[in-house]
Amino acid sequence: MVRRVWPLLFVALFCGCGSSPTSASSATSISTPIPSEPPVRVLMLTATAAFRHDSIPAARSAVASLAAQSRAFNVDATEDLHQLSASRLASTDVLMFALTSGELAFDANQKTAIAGFVAGGGGFIGIHSAADTLYQWPEYGQLVGTYFKEHPWTTTASVIVEDQGHPAAGGAESPFRLLEEFYTFQRNPRGSVHVLLSLDPRSVDGDGDFPLAWTQTIGRGRAYYNALGHFDATWNDAWFRRQLAAAIQWTAGR
Repeated sequence: MVRRVWPLLFVALFCGCGSSPTSASSATSISTPIPSEPPVRVLMLTATAAFRHDSIPAARSAVASLAAQSRAFNVDATEDLHQLSASRLASTDVLMFALTSGELAFDANQKTAIAGFVAGGGGFIGIHSAADTLYQWPEYGQLVGTYFKEHPWTTTASVIVEDQGHPAAGGAESPFRLLEEFYTFQRNPRGSVHVLLSLDPRSVDGDGDFPLAWTQTIGRGRAYYNALGHFDATWNDAWFRRQLAAAIQWTAGR
């Protein structure tokens, strides 16, 4: 059964945040409650073997700030591939690939450990170019849901929230507008994943179906992918932080 302790944390954490795609009333003073469960243990990888995003420092800072403020999770951010071992994953609840790229040099044992971690009940989160990573390892593509194809639109466009009730949607109203580098994918994942966000094709003078964020279950584990995150501003956006914090809790089974 999915436990629902995290929403109280979000009320305290985000009441005073800046602008976001949603509007909410602010409170003058709300104390952050002490979590009733041990913090979720997040291992965040930002290693790259191809394109390297300038927003990686902002990504690491945003997740560290969320961890410090909410106390609902802690995070160990690394670019040391050796950290992704069976023994390290044994003390991890959620593995996050944020802005990774290229054919990261994992050996066979590490690949087995990563796949087994998720199938055995661990959480996986992929952000933006996590879909532009490890094309030669099909099991990783299954974790993400599909692989990157191209980014035809870098503009302000409308994002449709397809499941506003899902916790990892971050409470956004639909639609909202966002400046981003919008991805398309080699295979449309709809039908094999649960789509949370999609690009409104009319807002980019396009035609088609363009999922942007989704969830899925893999074995006993949970996986979440979000194609947004190209710019620092996205990582600093209040809504994006809300959905990221919620995704951490959801993939951890909290």
